[in-house]
Amino acid sequence: MRTKQVPVLGACFLLWSLYIASSQTVYPGIKARITQRALDYGLQVGMEILEQLAKEIVIPDLNGSESLKFLKIDYVKYNFSNIKINAFSFPNTSLAFVPGVGIRALSNHGTANISTNWDVKAPLFQDSGAADLFLSGIYFTGIIVFTRNDFGHPALELQDCHVQVSHARVSFSGGLSVLYNSFAEPMEKPILKNLNEMVSLCPIAISQVEEFNVNISALEVLTKIDNYTVLDCSLISPPEVTENHLDFHLKGAFYPLESLVDPPFTPAPFELPESRDSMLYIGVSEYFFKSASFAHFVSGALGTVLSTREISNYFNQNAQGIGSVLSKIAEIYILSQPFMLQIMATGPPVVNLHPNNFSLELPAAVIMLTQPENSTIQPIVSMDFVASTSVGLAILGQKLICSLSLNRFRLSLPENSPRDIKVVRFENILSSILHFGVLPLANTKLQQGFPLPNPYNISFVNSDIEVLEGFLLISTDVAHETSSKQQPNLHSWGHLNMVHGPRKKQPIH
Repeated sequence: MRTKQVPVLGACFLLWSLYIASSQTVYPGIKARITQRALDYGLQVGMEILEQLAKEIVIPDLNGSESLKFLKIDYVKYNFSNIKINAFSFPNTSLAFVPGVGIRALSNHGTANISTNWDVKAPLFQDSGAADLFLSGIYFTGIIVFTRNDFGHPALELQDCHVQVSHARVSFSGGLSVLYNSFAEPMEKPILKNLNEMVSLCPIAISQVEEFNVNISALEVLTKIDNYTVLDCSLISPPEVTENHLDFHLKGAFYPLESLVDPPFTPAPFELPESRDSMLYIGVSEYFFKSASFAHFVSGALGTVLSTREISNYFNQNAQGIGSVLSKIAEIYILSQPFMLQIMATGPPVVNLHPNNFSLELPAAVIMLTQPENSTIQPIVSMDFVASTSVGLAILGQKLICSLSLNRFRLSLPENSPRDIKVVRFENILSSILHFGVLPLANTKLQQGFPLPNPYNISFVNSDIEVLEGFLLISTDVAHETSSKQQPNLHSWGHLNMVHGPRKKQPIH
């Protein structure tokens, strides 16, 4: 009987372990996908940048000693200095995804024109001058591996790098160049051998990768969005590489500025569609917006007080219309003194993303206040209401811009309270104030936008936004602007402020 319990206990332990593992799975709030089209465009841009950098590359002197048996010279010491790349061409270059590994760069049949100074020393003579070196059959291969460092930054590593130059042709000028050119061909083989041993693109490429990692690791993963919240867009796992795309899984969560604690809910899994028509796909989950509404609510950002003058400023009506509205309020509540409206959220706005529908419901309270002369502010009436809004979306520069429009407004009264004519009239008036006064204020703040993860010199073009079940899908191409005066900047969040400090996790019960 005891032996039969062992498999049962083992099975229970296995099921419990699987449950614990599944309950601890962390899903991203934002997914970013790079397709083959983006690689092809990146290759084009990269070659343009490489062409600029090549002219600045410092190539070490190339020297050696060779015997010229056909001239019966035991040895000739040579030195090539001030080596500069004037032009190069890599017509057959490609970038391709290597599933589970990274991105392979492959180039062959490349050519390069190099200018250099030279000097030679032999037992009976020495000479110096200039030379042009033409390289052909340049072959390059390497794999860029994407990882994640301890701070949630992407990190790169160059593996399996190999460079080979097949042919070299040298043309001397100055000094006894006519003589040297007559036997240049025998000298090209040792020059080519030393060139392949001493001058390689791999150390240059590795140094560029290391510089990228140093710069990107210096950035903070938390971005200050406004005076109330910060946004965490750190990587939650190493990037995933498939045959057709590269995926980045980002935290995509807002936190109150003064309390970096996870919200009391977790992101749900979502999958980007298998499409390759655009260069870049960004999935913004419902969790992203829910964490934004929660963080702003607990930070006290969702509230405003409107005076009579402020209401007038935001109403799209003339002064006579404003007077009509205010006179109706006075008629209901017999007010003769100035009044104010305090509107504040009573809970986090409720976010819902369904196909072709992005809605936001704001549970709130409205309090009418008055301040008689030489007296303190006094509340007159307080009512709860729910405002249902539709969210419009657009991409402007590097930001996702949202705007609100009122769908429905309804006062919430205590149970068994009749909805008399006064309440209905006041409901209509508050609906107008919300539409013409509060929403314009909110939209002004929303025009600041939510930053999307992309570097400085990249802008979105041909963008499209689609609301799917549980997330937004942004499909876009990208355009890179290069400037000789401005070096590429690795800061991923434009001119937004970066904040320091650890992020705390709230236990999930």
